[in-house]
Amino acid sequence: MFVTRFEVLGLQHRYYGESMPYGSREEAYKNVTTLAHLTAEQALADYAVLITELKRNLSAQACPVVLFGGSYGGMLAAWMRLKYPHIAIGALASSAPVLQFEDIVPPEIFYDIVSNDFRRESVDCFNTIKKSWNVIASEGEKNDGLLRLTRTFRFCKKLETADDLSNWLSSAYSYLAMGNYPYPSDFLMPMPGNPIKEVCRRIDSCPDGTGILQRIFEGVSVYYNYTGTVDCFDLDDDPHGMTSGWDWQACSEMIMPFASSKNTSMFPAYDYDYTSEEELCLENFHVKPRPTWITTEFGGHGFKSVLKTFGSNIIFSNGLLDPWSGGSVLEDISDTIVALVTEKGAHHLDLRPATAQDPDWLVDQRTAEVELIKGWLEEYYEKRKATFDM
Repeated sequence: MFVTRFEVLGLQHRYYGESMPYGSREEAYKNVTTLAHLTAEQALADYAVLITELKRNLSAQACPVVLFGGSYGGMLAAWMRLKYPHIAIGALASSAPVLQFEDIVPPEIFYDIVSNDFRRESVDCFNTIKKSWNVIASEGEKNDGLLRLTRTFRFCKKLETADDLSNWLSSAYSYLAMGNYPYPSDFLMPMPGNPIKEVCRRIDSCPDGTGILQRIFEGVSVYYNYTGTVDCFDLDDDPHGMTSGWDWQACSEMIMPFASSKNTSMFPAYDYDYTSEEELCLENFHVKPRPTWITTEFGGHGFKSVLKTFGSNIIFSNGLLDPWSGGSVLEDISDTIVALVTEKGAHHLDLRPATAQDPDWLVDQRTAEVELIKGWLEEYYEKRKATFDM
């Protein structure tokens, strides 16, 4: 017997949204002591307790649970399946960079994928962006250079450093790669379909003689002002509402090394510097990073043999346009730990609501996911039936 009725439950991570310990966001984020319970392992324990209590209260102890999550949520879904196999029978982990720790994947991989997304659309666009960093730095060193940069990029307040502008641009390019969906969306910011294509179209189509900085402004406006309703930009804006919490986790446990290659990246070249990260975390949060904690708690090294031996019923889905795919599982580990990879997919596109604009390959991907999950459920009910028939 296969039961088709199901319920969908969205669980909120403590310290995000309205799930604030200590009564308010101000108190929860007050200091290192009050932030101490903002961890992945605590979140998973919360979910385990909540699911168990809900099933008990609803007299639904025999009902199977399947976990779904994208990005950090996808990491949590995969980790929970491994840590609490008695709570959930399977997990769909979309765009989950569970390998983006220590030296498991190259630290340059994230920015290399972002760069390749732009290069794929236009080599000229890629080169314009690559050249822009030196132009920005040079302009920032001139008399009134910061004021000119402020005016060119229409900031509400005068830039304090040229690096502030570079970081603002770098964030936009990374988010454009994550949200490089085939149709318009407002997942991160309101953007057109294939937004990187539109960024490069604007950069490349400027009249002859247009300076690099103006070209860059025209391009980045696709991300920051596609609706045309923004009069000036504020560097302090947090449009995604996660910065404070994630910055804490990035210092306390989610230590993901990033670097940029001189030869393959359109971003300024730099090496990963743990010492600088440690100093920044101590300055901002009074906490020393634990760079090996995630792999100690959840694994990562030798993941193929470990998952094959101890894991089951996990789907790792990824689109290769997504820069986070470089830190995810991109090949099948076993018959029940499966990687579904799409060449044109971006950040957890499969978990977005279905639309009439969905391309065939996305429809096929979701169908494959549904069939795998159906198999888990059927196996679960068959085992239960066999137990009762004994």
